[in-house]
Amino acid sequence: MKKFLSLSGIIALVMLLAYQCDHPTAKKLSAEKEESLQWLNHHDTVSYVGIETCMQCHSGIHQTFIQTGMGQSIGKADTLKSIAKIDGQQKLYDSYQDLYYQPFWRDNTLVLREFRLGADGDTIHNLVQPIDYVIGSGQHTNSHLWQENGYYFQAPFTWYAQEQKLDFPPGFEEGNNSRFNRQIGLECMACHNAMPTQFVKGSTQKFSRIPEGINCERCHGPGGAHVAKIMRGEITDTAKEADRSIVNPKRLSAQMQFEICQRCHLQGNAVLKEGKSFFDFKPGMELKEVMQVFLPRYEDSDNRFIMASHADRFKLSACYQAHPETFTCTSCHNPHVSVKNTEIASFNQTCIECHSPEKASKLCSAPLSERELVQDNCVQCHMPPSQATDIPHVTVHDHFIRKPQENGTQVSPEASRFLALLSINDPKPSARDKALAYLQQFERFGAKPVYLDSAARFLNEVPKTASEHLYLWTYYFFLSGDRESLYHFGAQYGIDHLLRELTELDYENKDAWTAYRLAEAYQFKGDRESALKLFERSVELAPFIGDFKNKWAALLNAEGQKAKAESLWKEVLQEEPYHRESLNNIAFLMLEQVRNTEAAQYLKLCLERYPDYLLAWQNEARRAMQSEDALALKRALEAIIRLDPQNIQAKEHYRKFFS
Repeated sequence: MKKFLSLSGIIALVMLLAYQCDHPTAKKLSAEKEESLQWLNHHDTVSYVGIETCMQCHSGIHQTFIQTGMGQSIGKADTLKSIAKIDGQQKLYDSYQDLYYQPFWRDNTLVLREFRLGADGDTIHNLVQPIDYVIGSGQHTNSHLWQENGYYFQAPFTWYAQEQKLDFPPGFEEGNNSRFNRQIGLECMACHNAMPTQFVKGSTQKFSRIPEGINCERCHGPGGAHVAKIMRGEITDTAKEADRSIVNPKRLSAQMQFEICQRCHLQGNAVLKEGKSFFDFKPGMELKEVMQVFLPRYEDSDNRFIMASHADRFKLSACYQAHPETFTCTSCHNPHVSVKNTEIASFNQTCIECHSPEKASKLCSAPLSERELVQDNCVQCHMPPSQATDIPHVTVHDHFIRKPQENGTQVSPEASRFLALLSINDPKPSARDKALAYLQQFERFGAKPVYLDSAARFLNEVPKTASEHLYLWTYYFFLSGDRESLYHFGAQYGIDHLLRELTELDYENKDAWTAYRLAEAYQFKGDRESALKLFERSVELAPFIGDFKNKWAALLNAEGQKAKAESLWKEVLQEEPYHRESLNNIAFLMLEQVRNTEAAQYLKLCLERYPDYLLAWQNEARRAMQSEDALALKRALEAIIRLDPQNIQAKEHYRKFFS
């Protein structure tokens, strides 16, 4: 049975709130006093309680906060949450894959239809996917998630609010449409939502449930200790001392406040420190204790920036550099009130504190007539909106506050000549951190050889005795596609040593990935016995990554252990019913055993979901021949020839049976 605060406790807490949540430009504590504070909710035993618990005492703040971009960051895909103007008639067309997308409402459920038309205009592929969540506040975008059994993916359509336009999501353009297969993992969810504490360890993107929106605890830290303290009737007079059971950002220095904001408003390549996870950062900590954020630097980086780089850009401003201990994000942004409900005068007031008539030398030099054109809005000229290229159809304000630039600014992840990856929040990253940054940059942001070259340079500076030496070099050789070198690197340890080393279950699945990558190399070299042991270890450490179990099953099948292989594939499909390779491979096994009816069921599901999967069409052709199904054979051969025009065998079969 839930306990509720007494009336006196609530009154006391409201009084406490009135003191703690005053104007964001209130005087900051000195760094010396800040350092003396020990926040009890930093302890890893303190639990997150959720926004509903906070609301019981802080209802006024709750009512305004849930209207902010943070409070609206994610929610169920219904007509209440969605701002998209979807009438069921709009269509997106992917010319690279010849696929159409048509979102529509089915009662109060958002649905996305993917289809393809044949030469005669008939529909030859039709897939209907219900959408479960809208991600994005709607100020810039609404993107869309779907989930199956707790595995979360992004759907291939986004509503762009500023242009009132439907288009593909960022990263899906120009032949990069991953359809319904972009995984939404812990790193994504940890910034776009409240802390996703019900992430399933041993997976990449499985959650037993997810919250619905960024909440209080992302800026104040986990509330378990605070709630327990209040329930005991212990009320701190915050006029005299800090309530150490929960972080009040107002009591932090400007730099420590930045640490909170730049956890998510410093977009880039996040490299976790050894032994850390995305759960480990809490308000009141330095971000570099948990991760370093790397950004690419180019020759003209001053005038180019990516979308969520607010903290990085802001710190370039002369305004900030002149007042680093008083000028913070909250000088302009009240985190509890939506920017939509904030008047221009409120933002201007922050500027006027320095640029006032009493300080004539700092007054705006633009003629009054020009200022009136933008309603005397300081932001419009000194933080101009710029068109994003990493996120289409979106303009954002450049937080580098300065005089208007003649050439303007551009939002871009790519600009002129690449110089290096730079750690934004830590000026002295280790060789390990820099090596990992380049490896991640290659894997996640563009497979450019220069990234691997740089990674190798820094890897050579990592001592062989370092605990992550095995992980880092295995990662490097795997990304390089050099299975030969990867095998020899692993072989120098010996299989028994590797199995003793690779035992840790963590949120990043580092040992699981290392075992999997080494298994691929051992299989490549023909050492199937060692490969089987390493595949098995990867599955033991990450049982909810279907790719690992599928590869283990495939090698078992090749070794004649067909019953065990079939059992593993069924386990994968029990978890992930649309796991592409497992659907195809179990069908292949059944075709080998002439279990054509069962194979047909798996192939049907596979090809409905993946209409351009060549291996599945080849298996379907085999099944059709074994079953003497001429119509299915014709369809399969036509698909094979469409996908692989140089396939001589398919063309010969087609001529033999259908010419």
